[in-house]
Amino acid sequence: MKEAYEAFLAECPEYESTAVLDRLRATDYRRLDEQQHVYLDYTGGSLHAESQVLQHAAMLNGQVLGNPHSASPSSLGMTTLVEESRRAVLDWFSASPDEYTAIFTANATGALKHVGESYPFAPGGQLLLTADNHNSVNGIREFARAKGVEAEYVPLTMPELRIDLDKARAGLQGRPWGEPRRLFAFPAQSNFTGVKHPLELIELAHSRGWDVLLDAAAFVPTNRLDLSQVQPDFVSVSFYKMFGYPTGVGCLLVRNSVLSTLQRPWFAGGTVNFATVQGRASILSRGEAGFEDGTLNYLGIPAVAVGLRHLQSIGIDTINTRVRCLTHWLLQRLVALQHSNGRPVVRIYGPVTTSDRGGTVTMNFYDPEGHLVDYRRVEELAGLQRISLRTGCFCNPGPGETAEGLTEADICAALDSDPDMNLRSFLQFITHRSGKSAGAIRVSLGIVSNFADAHRFMQFAGSLRDQTRLTIGDVTFDIESSHAIRDGS
Repeated sequence: MKEAYEAFLAECPEYESTAVLDRLRATDYRRLDEQQHVYLDYTGGSLHAESQVLQHAAMLNGQVLGNPHSASPSSLGMTTLVEESRRAVLDWFSASPDEYTAIFTANATGALKHVGESYPFAPGGQLLLTADNHNSVNGIREFARAKGVEAEYVPLTMPELRIDLDKARAGLQGRPWGEPRRLFAFPAQSNFTGVKHPLELIELAHSRGWDVLLDAAAFVPTNRLDLSQVQPDFVSVSFYKMFGYPTGVGCLLVRNSVLSTLQRPWFAGGTVNFATVQGRASILSRGEAGFEDGTLNYLGIPAVAVGLRHLQSIGIDTINTRVRCLTHWLLQRLVALQHSNGRPVVRIYGPVTTSDRGGTVTMNFYDPEGHLVDYRRVEELAGLQRISLRTGCFCNPGPGETAEGLTEADICAALDSDPDMNLRSFLQFITHRSGKSAGAIRVSLGIVSNFADAHRFMQFAGSLRDQTRLTIGDVTFDIESSHAIRDGS
């Protein structure tokens, strides 16, 4: 470990500039090392600092705070804290209140649903998606279809699974004056491959008359998004992915110039200034209030400002540097890992360098004969060594389908074989029919990841070299199936 760390520092000397994160891990995140836990699921959700929870608790315990939407002292006190967090969000993203409105939601999915259900899709309009999109973005196509607009997809290039820019330019045709609005949606960073897609696409789309939805949920935990420099019309984020706490609070940032074009299909408590039963009428509240349905998570929202101050005290550039260094080291070692017969142990999905990519590394393992190892088995084996990672398709089927060459015929054959097929049966059918994987293993680095975490994972990956069975303690496992072989039998 010591020799490996010294070699790592020689390879990535800028890592030493991130030492503040080691000190932070020893205090605010000490549970990781005390429990010898390797946490590698930051794309799934970041970890909170102890100080965040303590500051938030002190804030709540020191005041009498009630439901907003009233003029009582407790309500006004709570409203003040909510609005402070709203301003903190706009400041963090360098978004002027004259340009953007911050709408609190339950999560990034809730933010995206607002766009889907309220966007003025109409026959003659368009919805352009990329094959790399979270399902919460893919799902917008159902709202579009209900209004007579079919979604089109921009494909990905192989092997790096980046947006095909030529196809994107061709898909972003100009919008003649007076035609229905058109929406282009893509992620700033893939939650599957870690690829950072070019933000220049925003200005290209705008120049051709398109509105742009940027899914920034996987991007903003380790990168600065400056909305004074790039100006998508809609931006979705989840705060727990940025700093772990609170969960249940996300945000939709909307350009004020397009906010008035949204058409809410219903109203709810908290979103109307006036509603009448006898008159069958309602008046939607202006700005963010017209979209914050029901009662906000008002006690949780002040923790957003606490979390943003926590990130500010560290520096997003410091986090970015650390994640980039560790990702570089991990990618190089995984790509070089081979069985004794020269076959690769892992296949990386997406780029194998840190050029325009983040700290999400997705892979599959293969045995010495080149057979795919069940990703669920890898997750189980990692768990036995207190390594937390994630497996599946990560709610983003497009990159995996592209990488594995899964075709519409493959998918239809699986669905036609059994209309009531469950996920397990579907995955088995795809694997057995074509030898292709419908899932993968994802490790992701974040705010307090360190070299020991990456090194521990590489030790685990190396333990699968030349193996079809693996012994942990007194239990032997068949790494290609889902059962343990006890007592060596």
